Amino acid sequence: MLNQKLQQKLLQKLSPQQILLMKLLQIPTIALEQRIKQEIEDNPVLEESDQTEDIPDENDELSNVETDESENTEESESNKDDEFDLNDYINEDDIPSYKLNANNTDFNEEKKEIPFVSGISFQDFLISQLGLRILNDKQHIIASNIIGNLDDSGYLHRDTDAMVDDLAFVQNINTTSDEILSVLKIIQEFDPSGIGARNLQECLLIQLKRKEKSNKAIDLAILIIERYFNEFTKKHYDKIIRKAKINEDELKEAINEILKLNPKPGNSLSETAKTNHYILPDFIIYNNNGELELSLNSKNAPELRLNKTYIDMLEAYANNKNDNQHKDAFTFVKQKINSAKWFIDAIKQRQNTLYTTMKAIMNYQNEYFMDGDETKLRPMILKDIAEIVNLDISTISRVANSKYVQTPFGTFLLKSFFSESMQTNKGEEVSTREIKKILSDCVDAENKNKPHTDEQLTGILKQKGYNIARRTVAKYREQLSIPVARLRKEL
Repeated sequence: MLNQKLQQKLLQKLSPQQILLMKLLQIPTIALEQRIKQEIEDNPVLEESDQTEDIPDENDELSNVETDESENTEESESNKDDEFDLNDYINEDDIPSYKLNANNTDFNEEKKEIPFVSGISFQDFLISQLGLRILNDKQHIIASNIIGNLDDSGYLHRDTDAMVDDLAFVQNINTTSDEILSVLKIIQEFDPSGIGARNLQECLLIQLKRKEKSNKAIDLAILIIERYFNEFTKKHYDKIIRKAKINEDELKEAINEILKLNPKPGNSLSETAKTNHYILPDFIIYNNNGELELSLNSKNAPELRLNKTYIDMLEAYANNKNDNQHKDAFTFVKQKINSAKWFIDAIKQRQNTLYTTMKAIMNYQNEYFMDGDETKLRPMILKDIAEIVNLDISTISRVANSKYVQTPFGTFLLKSFFSESMQTNKGEEVSTREIKKILSDCVDAENKNKPHTDEQLTGILKQKGYNIARRTVAKYREQLSIPVARLRKEL
């Protein structure tokens, strides 16, 4: 049976302005510029400015667009549908606070630019070498297809049978795997040495066979890669010495030749191409005579304003608010101005939240930021900073995610400073990152002829006062990308 009833519910919902702020907060500086450009393209009222001008005060509440009926009784009676007050959008007496913020850059600061060397692409470089070879039309098409299938490291991972099918369906070329392999041998003679290999073993052999002939160390290196590649990758040097009937010095000379080779020859071609990825820091920390100073990257605080043309347009429509022909245009402009003001306010709130959060982190890790000694890092979790700045943990997480801070001793991902705590034998709380640093130092200082096992590393850490289990040492070692003891062994 259907019935009607009245019910009250208390719900929490994010406003569009809050959602916008959350989205802006989580993107890094390098993506903020593109986001602003997109907003400017979508909203003609918003524009970027390099000069301080009188524009609407973003501190006005965006939702307050209704006329005060107590002050304008007669007007509200004659225009009951008019909820617009031009003073909510135009206030020439006030300059918004974000316009008074510093640019965070010194006028005399040296501007550093990174020059790029012009170069050709990886495939173009190989195609240019292809033109120096005498090939018929069919071989040229096959060679171009092979080059197109090479990955960025210069390897061919596509099966020759699949390439036969590709050439048949796409190029209408009938060929065989043997023909493809014969053309592949030609490409493997190109520079850089090792290009066109189908696996690491073949890549190393191609490079070794192009080296000086009748060299005992190189001949032995070829033998090791051809016959004992599996033992070599697992560093079972004793097995190689026994099977190849050689001594340790001979093995060492051969391995030195192998270590000179390039396992990813295709990457060497990217040196002249713009393939490098650069980090744009969101925060910059300076050490000014023992005092830490924090500044936001200037791109975090862009100069935005409302387009004066649309302000004048809104004023003109307001003077003709009884004209039905202008109602749609009036509504459109008013909505766009609201949207622009929300965006400007969200950018300002983003700036304040970023600065406040990073300031709290800098003060919390003051000793570390003084000299960059990782052993001075205090245990710090998101909740610690959230309680200091009185913000939600999710907000701190958005700030820490994908943000970088530039310090006098390097540029680091902000979330890397957050770590759990552990207790030493003396009952002191230390950061897990401090333990990882000590673990890394132990590995660096070990005898590479007899590297420490996880069990031995556990014992060393316990001697230093860090009572952790062997499985925890193994976990930290993997997080630091340190291989097991056998793979760290050197002759």
